Amino acid sequence: MTTGSKHALNWTSILVAIPVGLIASLVTLGFRGLIELINSLVFGTQQDVTQAIGVYPWYLWPLIVGLGGLIAGFFLRYATAIEQKETVRTDYLEVINARLDAVPTKTSLFRALSSIASISSGASIGKEGPMVQLSALSGSLIGRLLFKNFRLKNSDVVAMAAAAGLSSVYHAPLASAIFVAEIAFGISALQRLIPLIISSGVAVLTMWTLGYRSAIYPFSHAQFEMTMGNMLLTIVIGLLAGLVGFAMIWLIGQSKQRFGRIKSLPLRLGLGGLLVGIMAIATRNILGNGYEVIVAIMAGGFLLKGLIVLLLLKMIATAVSVGSNAVGGLFTPSLLIGAVLGVLVSTLVSLAGWPVSSTVIFAAVGMGAVLASVSQAPLMAMLMVLEMTLNSSLLFPTMIACVLASMTVYRLQSNSTYPVIKNHFSRSDAKFDFDNGIISQFIVSGAALKPEDSVGKALAVSSLKRERFVYVISETGQFMGAVSIHDISRKVLDKEITLSSPVSCVMDEDFPYIFENQTITEGWEAFARVTLERLPVLNNAVERKYLGALTKTSLIQKAKDFL
Repeated sequence: MTTGSKHALNWTSILVAIPVGLIASLVTLGFRGLIELINSLVFGTQQDVTQAIGVYPWYLWPLIVGLGGLIAGFFLRYATAIEQKETVRTDYLEVINARLDAVPTKTSLFRALSSIASISSGASIGKEGPMVQLSALSGSLIGRLLFKNFRLKNSDVVAMAAAAGLSSVYHAPLASAIFVAEIAFGISALQRLIPLIISSGVAVLTMWTLGYRSAIYPFSHAQFEMTMGNMLLTIVIGLLAGLVGFAMIWLIGQSKQRFGRIKSLPLRLGLGGLLVGIMAIATRNILGNGYEVIVAIMAGGFLLKGLIVLLLLKMIATAVSVGSNAVGGLFTPSLLIGAVLGVLVSTLVSLAGWPVSSTVIFAAVGMGAVLASVSQAPLMAMLMVLEMTLNSSLLFPTMIACVLASMTVYRLQSNSTYPVIKNHFSRSDAKFDFDNGIISQFIVSGAALKPEDSVGKALAVSSLKRERFVYVISETGQFMGAVSIHDISRKVLDKEITLSSPVSCVMDEDFPYIFENQTITEGWEAFARVTLERLPVLNNAVERKYLGALTKTSLIQKAKDFL
């Protein structure tokens, strides 16, 4: 099957997106069912680990989480060894961004097993990471087995499956599609967004057909009132969420640095699980991804002191789990931290006399803001909150909070939890520098002679500098033209001139040039019109003082940072 289109958006990609979305949703259901089965075997119940671990006495909790981390470490060590030996990239975002042919099967499965061990034992990590990774793997396999003869890159099929997997987890098709577009493609690749939306939509339709119809966090009972007090509070939460996101990224970095000193992966994950289990003694609500806790917060089930303890310990527990290399996602932990932050801040200002119509409504605002700051994908965050809560009144405040949080993290020069985002930012900054830079930044010295100098001297200078052209300037430094070494050699051999003849007799007065205050883009365009490696640079059109040369290589080196 072929299409006549050379663009990323074509009918083939639309049709492929439908079965990819269907299968990806079934993969996430299978993963969720496996977690529930393990919970039944270990705890005797299919409840979330936050409640399930209560069947054992508190002094066993650190051992349970630690043992899970130890088992997870063995699986992860094996996956890492394969990756290093075969030099493969497992993470679906890196596969999509690098336009690779496939998601590695073996390493993805062993990382999923590691994640299952961590999640089932209560590590402070989200389920969405391995679920989306396995969905991406299913897309990769489908692309290679069923669509290999289509004019469609396998990385595009992986992207559809990843968006569908995330959509199945959170019932948020638009946010999921935009997340993959923002993180892996860069939002400028808008044509690729359409198949992602279709794939995500089919995944949610499949979930609805199978009985999973309700919003992840039903929150239609509370409405955001557009008052000055509420808007100011939204701004405060957005800024604080940016600081919390920055703190989270910093804590994760510090945790990775310290756990990195432990070479044994099983020991590393085991120690991480042990530490999380110890913290769980203070409050077991830090265990797991935090879904049940978010629901309780939205129902107003927490007191002020409990919120403060939960916020601090959940941040530390998540940093410890991620830093010890537990395989999982940061979405739901970030949502929980955001929900706690929103309710905590709104409760505090309400006690201080600030007019707040509803404190729990700011749980949703905080969820979006912290997610935006940690992921640095604000469009995804604001849309995900809307789709998860089905509360349209949250649109405007969530937009404000997400943008402020994301900008705060960006201005603090924080690294992203998704390394591929750093590449997008670097390319964006390099493109901005290229578009706004000027020629004077790239001037190098160039060979220049006076018009009375001999052509023999021009040949000697050319041989020394290894340049095809030698520029000619006046006594006052004005650019007069250039002489071609090939022209000199030909005319000397034809005896039209001698080696003692002045260069003025072979000078090209119409030789192209460029000015120092012109942009790099204009310099690029100037080289596109000629077949030269260098162009002379003058100070301005009036004085025409020769300053040096601009090389094509220097512009290519500058452009390669964003191409």
